[in-house]
Amino acid sequence: MMEISKFMKQAIDLARENVKIKHGRPFGAVIVKHGEVIATGVNDILETHDPTAHAEIQAIRKASQYLQTAQLTGCELYASGQPCPMCLSAIHLSGVKAVYFAYSNEQATEFGLSTAHLYEQMALPIEKQSLLIRQIENTTDSEHPYELWDNIKRVK
Repeated sequence: MMEISKFMKQAIDLARENVKIKHGRPFGAVIVKHGEVIATGVNDILETHDPTAHAEIQAIRKASQYLQTAQLTGCELYASGQPCPMCLSAIHLSGVKAVYFAYSNEQATEFGLSTAHLYEQMALPIEKQSLLIRQIENTTDSEHPYELWDNIKRVK
């Protein structure tokens, strides 16, 4: 439990520093493998104008570069705030084994920082979401990109 507290404190400290020093949003993330911090990230949206520059995503990018793999198997992620659906998806895709967060969406609501509304949207069927999402069938005679990828992958 001592290790969890130490890494969580680091994530929260990153969030605080991001606000105080960079005037960024109050989110920090730490990725740990075998008890060692391998990457950290802060929310860089205001600085980069990149809506995907969340602390968790930034930390995942750095950890993947450090480990030279897209699979963060055996890693844990510590986040100052509850990961949004985008970050949670990236966490799943990267293979992180556990996520710990300090502040919930409920706690973030009064500050306008909750992503609960996104979780609600994602729970709806595609056709009921507020964003227009429609599949358009490919009517060209070109190669199917998935088949092309699968064939090339098998040859390697």
